[in-house]
Amino acid sequence: MNVHLTPELEQLVQTRVKSGRYNSASEVVREALRLLEQRDEVFTLRKDEIRKKTEEGWQSATRGEFVDGDEVVDRIDAELEVMELAARK
Repeated sequence: MNVHLTPELEQLVQTRVKSGRYNSASEVVREALRLLEQRDEVFTLRKDEIRKKTEEGWQSATRGEFVDGDEVVDRIDAELEVMELAARK
């Protein structure tokens, strides 16, 4: 398989090989593809988690178990204020 890279990406690959961490351009590309696959898996897991939480939230709301949006924002503001005060100490 031949892969054509932009000059910038080719330089990046060569820099990685020259660093000594990789023995060849092929190793750099294989590592990049493994990382891409891991990122895609994490994205899918997060997407599924968001869908699950959204469904749980919807079910709670249909049962009347929800909190007013302004109340949530007020709680977040209060928590941030506490964190800011603690960071100043």
